[in-house]
Amino acid sequence: MTTVAPETTKTTSVQVQLALEGQWFPVCELTALLPGRGVAALLPDGRQAALFHDRTGRLYAIDNRDPFTGAAVLSRGLTGTHRGRPYVASPLLKQRFDLADGRCLDDGTVRVATYGVRAAQAGSP
Repeated sequence: MTTVAPETTKTTSVQVQLALEGQWFPVCELTALLPGRGVAALLPDGRQAALFHDRTGRLYAIDNRDPFTGAAVLSRGLTGTHRGRPYVASPLLKQRFDLADGRCLDDGTVRVATYGVRAAQAGSP
């Protein structure tokens, strides 16, 4: 039997962090993101981000608001690829948004905001 004192145990959790106003803001544990599924995160200013983790390990973060309907639903959309580019399709009207740059693949005049995103050890600056 092994006993571990909490004060000597190192945290090994990995956080997903978004770049907001020049700082990294922790939004969730990496284990909360499953490939092919999105997670919505409430940001300090009241907006929401949709977070995605693909099967290759890459992280994406875009605005959760569907610009065609105004509903905060993109985190619940279906993910896929088109010509090698990852996208999420809105669950409402099915427009596809490129996860890397936010561009709507079905209407080039529309895009959603993207966020810098990283995975880092909990407590990293």
